[in-house]
Amino acid sequence: MARVDLSKPGEKKKLIFAGVLGLGAILVLYWVLIGFDSRPAPQTRPTASASQQRPATTTTQRQAPAAQVSQQVVDAAKFAPIVYESSSYSAPEAKRNIFAYYEPPVRAPSPVVTPTPTPTPPPPVLLASVSPSNVYARTADFKLEAAGDKFTPAMRIFVDGRELPTAYKSPQQLSTTMPASMITAPGARQIVVRTPDNSLFSNQLTVNVAAPPTPNYTYIGIISPQNRVTDTALVQDRSNRNVVSVLRGDVIGGRFRVTSISEKELVVVDTSLKIKHILPMTEGDKTAGGPLARPTPRVDSEDDEP
Repeated sequence: MARVDLSKPGEKKKLIFAGVLGLGAILVLYWVLIGFDSRPAPQTRPTASASQQRPATTTTQRQAPAAQVSQQVVDAAKFAPIVYESSSYSAPEAKRNIFAYYEPPVRAPSPVVTPTPTPTPPPPVLLASVSPSNVYARTADFKLEAAGDKFTPAMRIFVDGRELPTAYKSPQQLSTTMPASMITAPGARQIVVRTPDNSLFSNQLTVNVAAPPTPNYTYIGIISPQNRVTDTALVQDRSNRNVVSVLRGDVIGGRFRVTSISEKELVVVDTSLKIKHILPMTEGDKTAGGPLARPTPRVDSEDDEP
């Protein structure tokens, strides 16, 4: 065998390579045959038994039929029908229902207890009647009589809370004068008899004030002569549309007396109630028969001729 010349650079490398390759082969063989497991191999120790050990062949012979039976059971289980039991899916209960909200309990309404009204004590003074109990508005002052019981000289007649000068006649009669200013408009006036300090008072009665009757005529024209002393008024009856002429002092409708005639208004006075009514001049109903159907003649002062 030829000797290796280590003086050559190439020979030295070959020698190192060959050593590494041999070491690698040894490691591979060791891993294949033995392995690199660092755990120590388990050591089995024989257990002492007081009874005589039976040969292993007997145990093996007994286990063989049991293994065959279990194998047959396993093979039969492969062909057994599969019973599928479906489980119902139930969602977990929600912690809170977002659609639910708190509703306060309905409270039963408490019964309304109506207190028993205390009866009003009767007035100590009796006012039985007043006279007159019906009057027309816009009339003049009139005398009001009050009849009753337990009247005293200190008591007064009050009309709508206004005290009137009262004349004491007896414990059953009082009187006063009701001014025209208190009956200028229709309505009811409250009458009561009491003392100024209200220590004694009576029940309440009313005096009804009605609207006065008005003339059923319309003032539609005037005829004035030159001297303007005997002016003639033309009035039209609203019920039948008839036109009549009246002078100052005439009574129309059997009740209303003519007191003034002018180009703007006609003044009449109720002969029974002494109430004055003013009728302004209007055109009236031109379709009715009478002087309105013809042109009103002009007076001499309006003639164009000199």
